[in-house]
Amino acid sequence: MKIILSILFIFIVSTSSLQADNKVDLINLYKELHANPELSFKEEKTSNKLANILMSLGLEVTENFGGYGVVALFRNGEGKTIMLRADMDGLPVEELTGAPYASRTKSVNQVGDEVFTMHACGHDIHMTSLIGTVINLLEKKDKWQGTLLINLQPAEEVSGGARNMIKEGIFEKFPRPDFNLAFHVSANLPAGKVGFVPGWAMANVDSMDITIKGVGGHGAYPHTTKDPIVMASQLINNLQTIVSREIAPIEAAVVTVGSIHGGTKHNVIPSEVRLQLTLRSYTDEVRNQTISTIRRMARGLAEANGLSKESYPEITLKDEYTPALFNNPELTEKVRTSFETALGKENVLKLSPVMGGEDFGMYGRVEPIIPTALFWLGAVNKKVYDTSLRENIGLPSLHSAYFLPDPEPTISTGVKAMSTAIIDLYQN
Repeated sequence: MKIILSILFIFIVSTSSLQADNKVDLINLYKELHANPELSFKEEKTSNKLANILMSLGLEVTENFGGYGVVALFRNGEGKTIMLRADMDGLPVEELTGAPYASRTKSVNQVGDEVFTMHACGHDIHMTSLIGTVINLLEKKDKWQGTLLINLQPAEEVSGGARNMIKEGIFEKFPRPDFNLAFHVSANLPAGKVGFVPGWAMANVDSMDITIKGVGGHGAYPHTTKDPIVMASQLINNLQTIVSREIAPIEAAVVTVGSIHGGTKHNVIPSEVRLQLTLRSYTDEVRNQTISTIRRMARGLAEANGLSKESYPEITLKDEYTPALFNNPELTEKVRTSFETALGKENVLKLSPVMGGEDFGMYGRVEPIIPTALFWLGAVNKKVYDTSLRENIGLPSLHSAYFLPDPEPTISTGVKAMSTAIIDLYQN
């Protein structure tokens, strides 16, 4: 399957200006954000720029919340409180779209390396659409009453931002929301359309490190060793049976070994091999079952190879857990109806759950539970999308160096749809 590269941005580099009445040019804002991404927990300039915009609009703004997070309030009389969230961080990806406003930014990552940085997951669209929605709601403030809570969150890509915002007290130090809402761009939907998924929408995400220990030695005398490369290979094969033979067929799960490292030379059997895994699921029960089964299989492998307990595999579940996103079905249905009013039924599509992760789901797990829902925002240029279908050409995915949204129709659709939904929720 071919991949669209150069033609991806041909149709979108000369977009029209989407300018609000208060003189905030949303397309220029988007291009500036796109060209100047910042990595997770380093969103200082991004958050400062957005905080200044919100202050200029008359919102009460709190900066440096949960890191570089920004929380803003607009109080418009008595009524519900609705939280609208957008994430701000970029990814360590070198942009290859060729767009005139492509990022050439380099940043220093958490281990001190200088890396190219890109908004390869659409967070620039999320931020711009949020600002546009705020502007629209302020212009129509005579049509609703209540409190608008804005959450510009850092560090979504490393699953720490939402956790920090909650730990810092976003639901205690500010009015507690009646509803939590967010958009996420879609690399599979054309601009102008939105998608909804009732119930489980995105997955639990865990990162696991496994160190397989053995007894190293000369490659010519394997009988004197306990070969961790062979044991790692056996474990990798065994792990493939977890989803097919351990998890109930009607449940969903993924166990992927994304990295294996061991050995230094052709004729040397190493003393250890390191594996890195990503685990995906929807329910807590399946997540726990997957983790416990991996531990059991690794322990059994060590026993079968005659290793002492001191040499059993070391298994570390990294502190990067992202819980599954559950879209409250009742809230999802209400918002779907609003989206159809704003965009037309043909532009609002029911989609299937995905195994990607999104830490927005954490906001919907804080007791007492707040109805929470995230919706997909189509971002692909319509001509590019049609060409991909007609000629069987693959589209760049999220996190791709070639992912480039069509900004004007994507942002205008997001602003129109979300503004309508929020006003309807206030009124109803």
